[in-house]
Amino acid sequence: MNLSNLKPAAGSVRNNKRVGRGQGSGRGGTSTRGMNGAKSRSGYSTKRGFEGGQMPLQRRVPKFGFKNINRVEYKAINLDAVQALATKKGATVIGVQDLVEAGLVSKNGLVKILGNGEITSKLEVTAHAFSKSAIAAIEAKEGTAIKL
Repeated sequence: MNLSNLKPAAGSVRNNKRVGRGQGSGRGGTSTRGMNGAKSRSGYSTKRGFEGGQMPLQRRVPKFGFKNINRVEYKAINLDAVQALATKKGATVIGVQDLVEAGLVSKNGLVKILGNGEITSKLEVTAHAFSKSAIAAIEAKEGTAIKL
């Protein structure tokens, strides 16, 4: 075998269907477009979502709700996760960068500390937002909650 006698596999290559080339082609007359009607004409195209006159899906399904463009999306972190990170690192100051390095939040995400779980040591926690219960729990252990 060499480059001069390479061939595609049998049956993998077919000639195109040449339509509209007269009666001798075997596809003359209607050129495989069937009988009359819009689909047999040149330039025919349906509307997007057209279902043959049946009420299309986008009109059958009801509209509801809206997207608030002013919504601020926070990544929620509970106090037990903050305490676990502090004991693992042996730190008393926990910031957003520490949470990013631990893989709890993305670097561009906003962080909100929630009050689920408990803190066992005095911590200085920095985040974009805090729940009231989280602030109370942090300050109960004489720590500080710093809002960015």
